[in-house]
Amino acid sequence: MSSAPTAPHPPAPRSFFGLSRTALVRELEGRGEHPYRAQQLFAWVYRRHQRDPDHMTNLPSTLRRDLTAWLDLGLPRAAAVRTTPDQATHKFVLALADGARVECVSMRTDRGYTLCLSAQVGCALKCSFCATGLMGLTRNLRVEEIVGQVIAMGEFLSWPAERFNLVFMGMGEPLANYTAVVDAVRILHDPHGLNLGARRITVSTSGLVPQIRQLGAERIPVGLAVSLHATTDALRDELVPVNRRWPIAELMSAAREYGQNSGRRVTLEYTLIADVNDRAEDADRLAAMARDLPSKINLIPYNPVPGLPYRRPSPAAIEAFVERLYPRAPAVTVRQTLGGEIWAACGQLGGLGDGA
Repeated sequence: MSSAPTAPHPPAPRSFFGLSRTALVRELEGRGEHPYRAQQLFAWVYRRHQRDPDHMTNLPSTLRRDLTAWLDLGLPRAAAVRTTPDQATHKFVLALADGARVECVSMRTDRGYTLCLSAQVGCALKCSFCATGLMGLTRNLRVEEIVGQVIAMGEFLSWPAERFNLVFMGMGEPLANYTAVVDAVRILHDPHGLNLGARRITVSTSGLVPQIRQLGAERIPVGLAVSLHATTDALRDELVPVNRRWPIAELMSAAREYGQNSGRRVTLEYTLIADVNDRAEDADRLAAMARDLPSKINLIPYNPVPGLPYRRPSPAAIEAFVERLYPRAPAVTVRQTLGGEIWAACGQLGGLGDGA
């Protein structure tokens, strides 16, 4: 005797945080709801920071009752949160649904809050001075896992500021996960959601030239930060191996094009490593490169990583490098090291087994 057919399992709810407002409209219309409900949902979640449908009082009771059956408003779980003694910097270790872990960082300064986002679990680019590069690449993050980092950090901090900055400078190469990163930027930029201005969002890259040009064509004037770290191809081949595919001349050409098309100065990120790239001639070449395109220089004194041979320059060496750049370079800043004591500073994420 044949057994009765098994009833099909209902599809798993889609993550709210992976949906643009346009995609949410389609989901709602497919269920017979008015399209303007998408704008209401965006306002509740992103503006009023409310994820419980029971409190979304301008939605009909039937929609509130049924919402979680097809829409997942959950966030990645914080497996660990490390905090600096001054409470200014937090490193979050988020547990993803498949068991992978990813790190992100919130930083408070006199100029406000900055949230540092990851785009991948690990990284495939193997920059020789970076802890994340030692991990290798596990996988790309999905849109909801990128947007979810922002919401998870905001909720933990009780949304202390209406406006904040976002930098894609955490784990992974953002432009290697191009579609998910751009889709996440569009959601975070949506005027009916968090409404983050494009000038508050910066995407960093180690030098994926085709994607830099593609990003420029999107016409979303987010900031572009190029992880340069060397002024000769020979040294950059060693420090940032992707340079062997797209050497400095090609990278600077793409960066110049991006700056001209976006109307924004490109940031040249330059990690200062003792006795590696901190000589006077390095400063002279860096200044010349910065003058050749609309740019500013962000110097990053090296943050030590256990097991790697590199050292942070002395304060005197950092000061000498900066003075060598003036007045040759258009604009120079030295990044304040935040979170080094909890292994949350630039280049340290994943370095102590907190990642995947």
